[in-house]
Amino acid sequence: MIISTMAFACMNGIVKHLVHINAYQIVFFRSVSSLFFTFGFLLKNNIPLLGNNRKLLVLRGVVGVTSMTLFFMSTKYLPIGTAVSLRYMAPIFAAIFAVFLLKENIKLPQWFFFFMAFAGVLVLKGLDTQLNSYGLLLIFLSAVFSGLVYIVISKIGRKDHPVVIVNYFMVISTIVGGVLSINHWINPVGIEWFMLLGLGVFGYFGQVYMTKAFQIAATNQVAPLKYLEVIFTVLFGVFIFSEVYTLWSLLGIALIIGGLILNALYKK
Repeated sequence: MIISTMAFACMNGIVKHLVHINAYQIVFFRSVSSLFFTFGFLLKNNIPLLGNNRKLLVLRGVVGVTSMTLFFMSTKYLPIGTAVSLRYMAPIFAAIFAVFLLKENIKLPQWFFFFMAFAGVLVLKGLDTQLNSYGLLLIFLSAVFSGLVYIVISKIGRKDHPVVIVNYFMVISTIVGGVLSINHWINPVGIEWFMLLGLGVFGYFGQVYMTKAFQIAATNQVAPLKYLEVIFTVLFGVFIFSEVYTLWSLLGIALIIGGLILNALYKK
């Protein structure tokens, strides 16, 4: 899980470094470079590419690319560590959607943990005067759509292989990112080509090692370690991009991650 979170943090760092390249183009490169791994895996293991529940698989791809695009757009207005921590609000929205769409229940302590995380958002917005309102709106919408991704995957269940689900997501993201970036295309220069292709590599290995971690260890031991991504990304932001985090912003991030970790531990 530590390797996984480092990989995702490196991906976040690349996104922040390529701030001059539009979000659609980043979505395209993030997705197209992952297709090499997903198609290779499916073909090697003779797994049908189209899957079984195709309508839900397409829906997962559409919702996923919407969330990813909004996240990449938000990084141009927010410190990268703040954007990543706010994106992790997704489990809260997923739980709320599950109440109405999957008829699941939320226990009273979970509402307290959710309130704690939302309090972190209020601290970030209300007391950190440097936080950009438009960037906050983008990342909030990204988290909402990311929460919907959890619901769609839950509806798909075990009817389709996980790599089939990821492959649909990458194919749809490649198409959407490619089409939308046509009128905004900026030719990468030199090492930027490798950085853009590296988005897919880091993203893929982040997913692989996260999956391995959940397979070999208890979920309640592994799940809280996911939030190391926020710490690694904040450190990248400070030492590589000279981002400044106020005391209020760090307190807000701590409340968000603390509430989500407590919820994960309580559920398991």
